[in-house]
Amino acid sequence: MTELEDLPDDLRERVGAIAEKSGFTPNIFRALGHRPAELRAFLDYHDALMERDGGLTKAERELVVVATSGANHCTYCIVAHGAILRIRAKDPELSDQVATNPWQVELDERGRAIVDLALALSHDSALFGEGDLAMAREAGLTEDEIWDVGAITALFAMSNRLAHLTALKPNPEFYLMGRQKR
Repeated sequence: MTELEDLPDDLRERVGAIAEKSGFTPNIFRALGHRPAELRAFLDYHDALMERDGGLTKAERELVVVATSGANHCTYCIVAHGAILRIRAKDPELSDQVATNPWQVELDERGRAIVDLALALSHDSALFGEGDLAMAREAGLTEDEIWDVGAITALFAMSNRLAHLTALKPNPEFYLMGRQKR
């Protein structure tokens, strides 16, 4: 694991801002830090998908991450992004339900379409097809929102696999975040 002070200046500043805001350095940055160019690319693509204006809401984006990470059994991403989903959705239970049994969690039609689309791409992408897209469109997702779900699912499938490769453990701080009802 690479420590914050061992990162190149630009990454130390970028990851440092995240650490300052959250109160700790998320372990994913420490795990990816040994290859600075890849960490930069990861952060750039992450931010392009997760922080952009338009398309899915920030809570819906995290819903995709948690559903994808649950399908891929990625403890790190379930715990870390589950915390963010709890905060953004203002719901202390949603992320645990989506991660453990996404088919039985009560969601509105739009949320159900988002989760189902992410799961269809996660479980066996070779079987993904027009029927999956048609169901998302019928639920009211735009082409731009469908792209959001697909691109976020793809990025986090990669992230999930890197977390598995590195046996990445969640920071303890993530477990309590967003657990209190607001």
